Amino acid sequence: MLKRLWRYIVAVLTGKLDEVEDPEILLSQAQREMQEMHARNRERAVQAITQKNNLQQMVDDTQKRVDNLQAKAELALKRGDRELALQLLREKQQYETTLTATRESLAQAVETVESVKVAIRREEERIRTKTAEALALKAQWKNSQIQNAMHKALDGIGSIDQTTQTFERAQAKIRTANSESSARAEMAKERVENRVADLDEAVGNSAAEDELASLEQKLGLRSAPAVQAATTTPVTSGDTDIDRQLAELEARVGGGGGTSTGTGA
Repeated sequence: MLKRLWRYIVAVLTGKLDEVEDPEILLSQAQREMQEMHARNRERAVQAITQKNNLQQMVDDTQKRVDNLQAKAELALKRGDRELALQLLREKQQYETTLTATRESLAQAVETVESVKVAIRREEERIRTKTAEALALKAQWKNSQIQNAMHKALDGIGSIDQTTQTFERAQAKIRTANSESSARAEMAKERVENRVADLDEAVGNSAAEDELASLEQKLGLRSAPAVQAATTTPVTSGDTDIDRQLAELEARVGGGGGTSTGTGA
């Protein structure tokens, strides 16, 4: 008991109370205490049996002394020595008194020893039962530790849902950014300067194609195109300057295939 109290105090002072209160440690400690207690009880039983054996030896020795005095008293009487016989009988009487007391003590000792033996046997049975219970409890403790570890692992796996939500938020932001980029590109196409830039690029391509055709013709890689008589569009006094410029532009780029309409005769 004092050892257990001392270990408890040391554990509190050193901050290791959880280790001391570990079920497996407690069960092992209880088993050790039972074994130590049983060893002490067995030693007490040995001492009791020793005392009983000593009393038995005293009874046997006293009985022999009584029998010896009885025999000597009878021999003294046979020799006619009555006084010696009387003295021997008196001595015998004293030994008989001691013998009676010793026998009573022996009877009590035998009863005590038998009770101790029964107690020892019951204690051994109880220790075996408690040992089996301790093994079962240790197994249950190990199993509960394994189950708790598995549950903790499963709880850790469940936390992945938070990571999934983070991925979803990132995907939503990326989709929004892509949509915004597409919207800005679409709006950029509608700007006037971009449309003019497209026209400039088309004009540059057309000029490059004309120059390439001229070079091919010069090198004899392409025959000269048939010259068509340009049809002049009579400009009436009612055409505006813008209409005239547009007509000339259409004639130059081939966009105006028909003749311009003039004023009626």
